[in-house]
Amino acid sequence: MSLLQVTNISFQEAGNFGLKNISFTQQPFQKLAIAGETGAGKSTLLQIIAGLVQPGSGEVRFEGQRVEGPQEKLVPGHAGIAYLSQQFELPKFLRVEQALQYANTLADGEADDLFALCQIDHLLTRKTNQLSGGERQRIALARLLLSSPKLLLLDEPFSNLDSAHKKTLKSVIAAISEQLAITCILVSHDPPDTLSWADEILVLQAGEIVQRGAPTHIYRQPVSEYVAGLFGNYNVLKGAIAKLFAEKAGVPLQKGKLLVRPENFRLTDAGKGIKGTVRATTFYGSYTELTVAIARAIIVVKTTERSVGAGNTVFLSLSAEDVWCW
Repeated sequence: MSLLQVTNISFQEAGNFGLKNISFTQQPFQKLAIAGETGAGKSTLLQIIAGLVQPGSGEVRFEGQRVEGPQEKLVPGHAGIAYLSQQFELPKFLRVEQALQYANTLADGEADDLFALCQIDHLLTRKTNQLSGGERQRIALARLLLSSPKLLLLDEPFSNLDSAHKKTLKSVIAAISEQLAITCILVSHDPPDTLSWADEILVLQAGEIVQRGAPTHIYRQPVSEYVAGLFGNYNVLKGAIAKLFAEKAGVPLQKGKLLVRPENFRLTDAGKGIKGTVRATTFYGSYTELTVAIARAIIVVKTTERSVGAGNTVFLSLSAEDVWCW
């Protein structure tokens, strides 16, 4: 049986659909990510799953039990489901250990292990108004985990964190999934957060699911430019240029357009690729981004070659598995 079953969820606000006929299931320990532009309905969907927002229609079932909305029960929320909001709050001017004590349902030894797992054990005597954003985020997460949830909903947990605190929080989330056997749903606007973490991704656009699948499938075979753009840079080749690259790669050109990620182009020798001129280069540390002109087309290429500069002639090639036909 699925851990979570979402069936035909719709939600309207001010006459406009925020969500429309959303259906999916999640298995125990399956890492599910939800992606979409701002306003696509991601946070609203998480809040409905948590029992914090009343859907207009449809239902959510968790472990076979229907999740009731706030119009159906006095205290919103559902046992076993924890929701980490973007706007979490901690009690002000208390020591961390005091703020956590009010939510604690665990024995002392279990709570101490949890605090160590969340990497906050060294913060317990500090006051909540003396913490960084990353520290506050991990303490808010620990407060939720003290209730021993089975499903954890993470709403943009990495937003506004610097790289060090983001790395720490990622390791904490991985640890609680593995060591506490908690299933997670993650919403994030940053492609590496979802692509590197998820088993499956749901893509929302204007409140509807427009694509779902494994991260590799979503990234390499997006159903639209909207989906492609959510997960990184891309090139759309049309007309004669598309036909030329398709022939070189041995790919049948179906609808006249090719989608190619910048890192999929290869610099090759004359005669093995298509000739272009480098218009500009931008160095990003681990790679260099080239802007290449081929006839009237402008193509963005990622490469680790360091000797290529503006004005150079290059030859680009593609393999069949590196293009997606539209």
